Amino acid sequence: MAPDARSAGPGPSAGRRGDDDGAAAAGGRPRRSRALVVTLATVLLVGGGGAVAVGLATQDPAPPAADPAASDRSAGADASPSPEPTVSAAPEPDPTPADPTPADPAPTPEPAKDQPYPTTVRIPSIDVDSDLVTMGRAKDGAIEVPGDADVSVVDHAAWYKGSPRPGAEGPSVILGHVDSINGPSVFHDLGRVEKGDEVLVDRKDGTTAQFVVDHVETYPKDKFPTIDVYRNTDDAELRVITCGGDIDPGTGHYTDNTVVYAHLA
Repeated sequence: MAPDARSAGPGPSAGRRGDDDGAAAAGGRPRRSRALVVTLATVLLVGGGGAVAVGLATQDPAPPAADPAASDRSAGADASPSPEPTVSAAPEPDPTPADPTPADPAPTPEPAKDQPYPTTVRIPSIDVDSDLVTMGRAKDGAIEVPGDADVSVVDHAAWYKGSPRPGAEGPSVILGHVDSINGPSVFHDLGRVEKGDEVLVDRKDGTTAQFVVDHVETYPKDKFPTIDVYRNTDDAELRVITCGGDIDPGTGHYTDNTVVYAHLA
């Protein structure tokens, strides 16, 4: 099923909504993305929870869990920061030496208004290639999820338009179901994503925002860290969210949420 703001993340599978309790967010730095944290915190409070409820009691098979060691799999060279470039001293200095250029400078996010709308999300490592639908908020304040209004898009990924457009400063939010009435859904294998994997977001102007995964986490819905997931960021980042864990036979919902954290490459 898809994450649900009525729980603590994206949303329930078509026709179902979670009722898991979540944490409330408050405040943030005085940046453009402040509105996202406030909005999401309000959504979660209004919706009564802080986790993505997206599972069918009849789903088969169970989605893979995030590998806790995956984020550290690149230990050693990958775990150490890249050394700054060095400039060898020349016997006779150039009268007009050029300043050394830092290696791989972080891209500067452009203002949100200058970012085109996202159209497709691709995660090559788990064979995801999905058109993006745009989701807002329902009348009750909860974040809409694919299939709420149109079951034909229940297995599509969705961009939450209350978050920055991918490539703009702040954490853009993409969500999707882990399963649906049709079986395994778009983010069924999200727990298999590893540190260093790419998440590519194609945009309306033909450009692609390339994100690199930093880590993947699984959180119990009743302990969903709202602030950590949606907090303001200085750079362009991405959160990809779905459900995970086991299905609670009492509620018919998944017990956990899987969250992929990524930064603009």
